[in-house]
Amino acid sequence: MFLNLLLQIDTATTGTSIASQSILEIILSSGTVGVVIIGIQLILTIISIYIFIERWLTIGAVIKEDERVMQNLRSNISSGNIAAIQGICASSDTPLARMVEKGLSRLGRPMPEIESAIENVGRVETFRLEKKINYLSLIARLAPMFGFLGTILGVIKIFYDISLTDNLSIGVISSGLYQKMMTSAGGLGVGMIALLGYYFLTMMLDEEVNKLERSSIEFMDMLHTPVK
Repeated sequence: MFLNLLLQIDTATTGTSIASQSILEIILSSGTVGVVIIGIQLILTIISIYIFIERWLTIGAVIKEDERVMQNLRSNISSGNIAAIQGICASSDTPLARMVEKGLSRLGRPMPEIESAIENVGRVETFRLEKKINYLSLIARLAPMFGFLGTILGVIKIFYDISLTDNLSIGVISSGLYQKMMTSAGGLGVGMIALLGYYFLTMMLDEEVNKLERSSIEFMDMLHTPVK
């Protein structure tokens, strides 16, 4: 009985080891082309994750800092302390600070001109925040295409192997099938990761743009309000 128990444990351990290596074995069995395509998909995954984390941290920090800047601006604009406002903008590296600073540089000119200057800076700042996000959209479209390319090349490999051996056994076509399945699954997986990251960051960016618009409107209203 004790010997049977040891055999069962050994069998379970061996099965677990084989199962843990199965994905790697399938990848290696997909052939050189399959390994190259899967390697490209892995690189695209790393790039997607890096862009997502970097933009998420950047946009999140901008949202928090802009809220702090706006709170400081409210008290100083209502009292007409232009020097303090300029100091706040100079010490704050945020889109809102640069927009307000541009508006202050136009003081004394017609209000539509001040508003236009602020909007122009806002468009530039929005582009700075979203420029890397578009890479996620590109990867979301590109990764499945690499998967489709691997699928086509896998089918070609299957027919080529059959033509060489004149044999339809699973052993002959397995390499091409592995290539088809792994590259297709990899392409869809990378595409999903990039697409989810793209839409999540886009929603964050939309929130920031909306706050900038509301803050610029509030700033213009403050300029219209007589100093107490």
